[in-house]
Formats: sequence, C-alpha cells, structure tokens
Amino acid sequence: MLFVVDIGNTDITLGVFEGENIRATWRLTTGVHRLVDEYASLLLNLLRHRGVEITDIKNVAMCSVVPPLTAIFEQLFKRYFNVSPLIVGAGVKTGVRIRMDNPREVGADRIVNAAAAHHLYGGAVIIADLGTATTFDTVSREGDYLGGAIAPGIGTAAEALFTRAAKLPRVELVAPKKAIGTDSITAMQSGIIFGYVGLVESLVARIRQELGEKALVVATGGFAEMIASQTKVIDKINPDLTLIGLRLIQQMNQT
Repeated sequence: MLFVVDIGNTDITLGVFEGENIRATWRLTTGVHRLVDEYASLLLNLLRHRGVEITDIKNVAMCSVVPPLTAIFEQLFKRYFNVSPLIVGAGVKTGVRIRMDNPREVGADRIVNAAAAHHLYGGAVIIADLGTATTFDTVSREGDYLGGAIAPGIGTAAEALFTRAAKLPRVELVAPKKAIGTDSITAMQSGIIFGYVGLVESLVARIRQELGEKALVVATGGFAEMIASQTKVIDKINPDLTLIGLRLIQQMNQT
C-alpha cells in the first residue's frame, strides 16, 4: 500500500492507496507544534481504525508547504514505518514542465495538482484550488505548467473581515438565498460567497482568453463544492486531486 500526505497551512490531508484505488482518506488540523510521536499516535490510530497495519505500508509520498512539518513527517515515517518518504521537490520527476520565471517559487502541491489534472483529464486544464488560499493553476494541453493566480482563501478573507471590523459578526460560510442581504449576516454571506463566485468566473474567463481555448476547469479544496454549486464555470470537482497526483508521482520515481 501507498501512504500519501499533503501538508497544507490549515489542513493535512492523508490517504492510503491500494493499487490505483483510494482505500481511505483523512483530514487533520495542521499543528506546527506537535511532535513526531504525537503525529505518529494520530496516524497509527487512524490506520488501525481502517484495518491497515504499519507493515502494509510499503511506500510513502508527500508534499508540503509547511517546512517545519516536512521534517517532522519525514522522521515519523522513518522511525515508525521504516520507510523513507518521497518528498515532492527539486529533483523529483513529476511529468510536468514548469514554465514559470522562477520554477522554485511554485508550491509543491500546485505541481502535484497539475500532474494529476493532466493525467486525468488531458488537454488544457485550469485547476481552482479553493482552500486556505484560492489558487488558479494553468496546465497546457502538452502538460506544461504555465502559471496562474493566487488570492486569499474564502475562510481567510472571512476571518479577516470579522477580526478587522468591530461590528461585524463571524458568520457561517453558506450561500444566502439572494444577493441583496437584508441583515449583516446575509449581507456578509452574499459578499463573501457570491464575491468569490465572481472572482472564480472572472479569472477563469481571463485565463481562457489568454490561452485562446476553453480549458476544462477542475475544482478542489475545502470550498470547492460550495462554490461549484453557485456557478456553471466549474466542470469537475475532485477533492482527491492532490492525493492522486502524489500516487502518480510516486510511480514515476520508483526505481
């Protein structure tokens, strides 16, 4: 079995593959102050709950945008699983040619998503990752990573609005029934949710115009389903896109 780990700023997404099939997935809150043994205890309990033993895990692949946790998880897998994880970064085969001015600036998770999207869907693809940040990644029909756009995530923007405006409450992030809010809560929900729908639609339109073709739009991340329910511009929703990309990259790098 293959254990895959996507370490993000807000969440850590974990998955176990049996061949090409995902057997189980989990999400943990990212905690930079947890120690190796604390994370190990969490992971081992999750695996046992799904009937997976340590000895079943033969390979590990991971990507991370939180450097302190990269080292923590690398130690964890070496100590408890007796496996050296494949960490996506410089020198790792991804099947994606990066056409950015400075390729090292691109987050590993964005490259992993690009590899998965190109493999799964082919052609030109725009990946909208709606998580802590809202990112748009553009992959050409040849599989080149062309670049994209980065905006604050929906939850991040909503929290900033609550903390910086004394009279505005913290609201549930759900779509209201109409755009014209008749109280502070529905007005905030309209501005946040419908505002981000507009952001997605506008950026997709601009990227498609620059590409000169109607690229497929794939959404992933914690807010993907909510935004997709409010717009027709999103063609596919794939919550496991990063985990699938990690599996593909691990296969490419097997010796």
